[in-house]
Order: sequence, then structure tokens, then C-alpha cells
Amino acid sequence: MESDRRAYLEIDIRGIVQGVGFRPFVHRVAAENGIAGSVVNNPDGVRIRAAADPERMRSFLVALWEQAPPQAVIEDIRAGEIPPFEAASFSIRQSSAEGRKHTLISPDLATCDDCLRELFDPGNRRYRYPFINCTNCGPRFTIIADTPYDRPLTTMAAFEMCEDCAREYHDAEDRRFHAQPNACPVCGPRLWLAGAEGVEVESRDPVADAAARIREGEIVALKGLGGFHLACDATSDEAVCRLRERKRRYAKPLAVMVGDLEEAQELCMIGAEEARLLSSPRRPIVLLAEREGSHLSREVAPGLRHQGMFLPNTPLHHLLLEEAGVPLIMTSGNMSEEPIARDNEEAVRRLAGIADAFLLHDRGILVRYDDSV
Repeated sequence: MESDRRAYLEIDIRGIVQGVGFRPFVHRVAAENGIAGSVVNNPDGVRIRAAADPERMRSFLVALWEQAPPQAVIEDIRAGEIPPFEAASFSIRQSSAEGRKHTLISPDLATCDDCLRELFDPGNRRYRYPFINCTNCGPRFTIIADTPYDRPLTTMAAFEMCEDCAREYHDAEDRRFHAQPNACPVCGPRLWLAGAEGVEVESRDPVADAAARIREGEIVALKGLGGFHLACDATSDEAVCRLRERKRRYAKPLAVMVGDLEEAQELCMIGAEEARLLSSPRRPIVLLAEREGSHLSREVAPGLRHQGMFLPNTPLHHLLLEEAGVPLIMTSGNMSEEPIARDNEEAVRRLAGIADAFLLHDRGILVRYDDSV
């Protein structure tokens, strides 16, 4: 053992460091700097045990600060010397539930560009799979029951990874290395279309059939990340008025979801800051000045010349917008002033009389939240 020449540190990192690919990042940086030891999630954040010569250790510590994943927020790094320990390589250890619970969990993250490319690639095994995700995107806060953030403590615990997904999960070179919601059509959540009474209807392509209903003027309730949305054609006066009447939201503006920045720019005036906000992983609703000649219904924001607009935040929304071919009203799945519906049975019960159809799935939502504004 090289205890006379190597430094041995225990490094505690606090902040938003779970659910953002932080442990895979630490694993990669440790390999680049020749660090031996381990990293583990715990209720307080992330703990690293590291062994290396002092110069490599300094480079490692700097990299932890300066190269953290984009969605990570480091509040504090504390490093202290510990007795020498045996370690020939670096590993990600099983999470520990011991200790006080301080760590922050990442909010859900909008579909990343890599997953989006796979989603629309006919040659990819996740082609058109509405629950595609990786270390850089997907559900986080809404599916977790407790910390530390690991699959057994999320609603994904009900879905055992197939061999292909497990291989990705354990491959340090893969984008899905330790991605807790990792899944595919073979082993992951399932989507289906139901009628107004909540009974599943026969459909070879639930998304395409739901989009067809929307184009015909119907209102579809779909299960998102933090709850249900009500969707209809944002260019149809009749559909928007019907939604307002049924939801009892008679005057307040409604949010509009469009497929991409290019479509948003056709409808509204967008500067650099607005484009940055629209495209951010949080996918907030951004208030934008509407262009003259916009084909949005005047019933979307009555009497106003600004629109609340946002881009898709889940693969399901991307797929639905592509199939619908029109901007969509995407408003919270509730009666006016009520909490957003979260569970399938609850949604069918509470949205009866509002929705003409439901896009449902079997991945649970543990934490209810509405749109990011």
C-alpha cells in the first residue's frame, strides 16, 4: 500500500447532486485523474472516498468544482483526511440511507437532444418510446419516495430492467450509466388510450390516435410528469371555447405548447433571452408578444397580445405535437382552482365531463406539481 505517498480523503458534496448524473460524472473524473476509491449517494448528498498522489488529488478536487454536470448545483464541498484504505480502482457503491436527510433532488428534466434523436430514429430500439430518458434528462423529483435517489426508492422500482437496459446501466461509458429511470419498450412503463369513461380502447398507436382526436376538436387528458394536462387544438376557436366551458376557466389565458423554437418564432416575437428560457431543461412557460397574423385562436388569451408559450418537456409531448401538427393548448388537468389530477383513477373521476379521451400510463407520480412558470 502506498500510504507514505498517497493522499486519502473523504469528500462530502452537498446541493443538487442526485438525479443529475453526478455519480457517473465523479466516476469519469476519477478515472481521468487516476483516483482509486468510491462514490455513494447518501441522505446528505454524495460522499467520495479517494486515494491518489497529492497532485492528482488536487486536480480531482478542482474538476469536481469546475466540471460538474450542467444541472448540478454544488452548495458545499468538504474534504478531510482519513486513514489509508485498500483500493485499486474507482467504483459506484450502493447508496446509503444512514445519516440526516439534507440533500436536494433535481427537478424533472426535459428530454435531451440525444434522447430526442433516438426517439425519432426508426433504427433505434427506443423509437417512439414515450418514456425514453438518460442520465441527462427525464423524471426525477416527481417519482422519488425518499432519499438517497436510487431506483428502489422511485416509482420505477416496479419495472425490472431487461438485459439491454441493465447493460447500459452498468456501463461506465454509456449515457445511461446509473440512470435510475432507465427503461425501454421491453421492460418499462406502458402507454394506452382510453375513452371518456376511462376504459382502454383498442389502438395500435395511442399517440397517433389521440392526436387525431385533437385535430377533430376533442379534448384529451394526458398523464405527464407531475400530473395530468388537458390538451386541445390551440388554433380552433370551437375547441378552446369548449375547453374553457368544461373547465370553468372563462377568461384566464391558457398556455400553448409548440414543437420547437422555429414554430414558436412563427407565432411570437422571440429574442435571445426568451429563446434561452424556452429551451432550458426546466421548460418554463414564457410570456411572448404575439406576431400579427398568428393563427392561434383569439380565445387562447382573450383581449391580449401576448401568449404564454412553452416547449415539450417529455417524449410523450414531443410525439403528440409531431402527430397533431398544430400548436396545442396544454393546461393543468383540473377543474378551475382545484389541484392538478395525479393518478389514473383520480383523473378519470375528476376530469369526467371535461376530457373526451385519456392518454394513460402505468408509471406512478409521487410528487404532484403543475407547469414550470
